[in-house]
Amino acid sequence: MKIKTTELPGVVIIEPQVIGDERGFFMESFHETRYREEAGIKEKFVQDNRSHSSKGVLRGIHFQKTKPQGKLVHVTQGEVFDVAVDINPESETFKRWVGVVLSSSNHLQFYVPPGYGHGFQVISEIADFQYKCTEFYYPEDEDGIRWNDPDIGIEWPISSPQLSMRDKNAKTLEEFLNLGNL
Repeated sequence: MKIKTTELPGVVIIEPQVIGDERGFFMESFHETRYREEAGIKEKFVQDNRSHSSKGVLRGIHFQKTKPQGKLVHVTQGEVFDVAVDINPESETFKRWVGVVLSSSNHLQFYVPPGYGHGFQVISEIADFQYKCTEFYYPEDEDGIRWNDPDIGIEWPISSPQLSMRDKNAKTLEEFLNLGNL
């Protein structure tokens, strides 16, 4: 397993060892001890999720306000552009983002620790997206910031995404903070 650190503290890109031949491949998608020792992931995972989306769908930038979730994400079919955003106003990397292409062919994983905003956009015809979470999902605690917030400036691969109504109506990070939400 290879670990690539990013400019955001705790956010890492993981390249698992993939063993393959003409029959297919095998990879270990999680091993608690190795991921803790090699990738620095100390949180315990309590919930696994999967989403299936079509090309251009953008989900995010989401987070939970008082019960933040860390997420270990990867793609089992297709390809997505995945993003972590530092939404902590007291952080040295506040408003910065890191993005990575995750696909079923590159097998990369992305760890987004608790306290970051997270989102992804599907760039293949369809994509199946898996993620392990360090906290349970609480709908009443979830919120989000606008996917195209100009103060953050994420460079999404598809400029006219398919969005949920909630994501269409999300506030900018500044608007969100002015309401005293974080």
